[in-house]
Amino acid sequence: MFGLYLNIPAYLARITYQGPTDPTLQTLRGLHRAHMLAVPFENLDIGLKRKIVCDEEAFLHKIVDHHRGGFCYEMNGAFAALLRQLGFRVTLLSARVPRADGSDGPEFDHLTLRVDLNEPWLADVGFGDFVLEPLLLKTDVVQDQGGKKYRLFEVGDRMHVQKCDRDGVWKPEYSFRLQARQLSDFAKMCRYHQTSPDSPFTKKRLCTIATPDGRITLSNMRLIVTHGNSREESEVESEVGWNAALKTHFGVVL
Repeated sequence: MFGLYLNIPAYLARITYQGPTDPTLQTLRGLHRAHMLAVPFENLDIGLKRKIVCDEEAFLHKIVDHHRGGFCYEMNGAFAALLRQLGFRVTLLSARVPRADGSDGPEFDHLTLRVDLNEPWLADVGFGDFVLEPLLLKTDVVQDQGGKKYRLFEVGDRMHVQKCDRDGVWKPEYSFRLQARQLSDFAKMCRYHQTSPDSPFTKKRLCTIATPDGRITLSNMRLIVTHGNSREESEVESEVGWNAALKTHFGVVL
């Protein structure tokens, strides 16, 4: 890690962040929000058969230099590198995402981050439609972010994250242990998600990004735009239109 070259000004420009950079909660919140609003969660390289390896420099090159996004290993891997360079204390955590039947997915299914300040925080810019700012790593407290509610609770040695839907039902996001991990620990699952027909990332092309009051998503040939409680869907008619939507809404050129 200490040999990694990270161009901090270029990364901050990529996420259009101009706030303070000292390792404080204010900075962490600002960086997290800026990242979510600037860098799309996307799996487009998988459909193009471009190999994704668990390497920080590769993540940074793709996101910063090529103005791309990525999935969890890339997004949180790059964000962790930025935070460390700015003086934050960051720990990689392995999370398990629930399957459709409610059972836990495998270990290393998702990469999330613990950031320790005066209190510990859960930072995650790589889970798609998730928090705009970090969650306090504290159980049994409802945390509100722009009308969306989240909570953490503990069962045995695992922490569980839940989100409250519009009907008031708490639904699981993922669970994790507080055991520190290395980026290389995620390599096997990173390969799985690129190659297995059972992986959600091999089933469709996806590019999605948060907006201040909603989200823009390109899912296969469907463009979905949400603003607050409103939702608009439209069909993209061609590959030319699909590439144009990528450039217009996400700044992505393949």
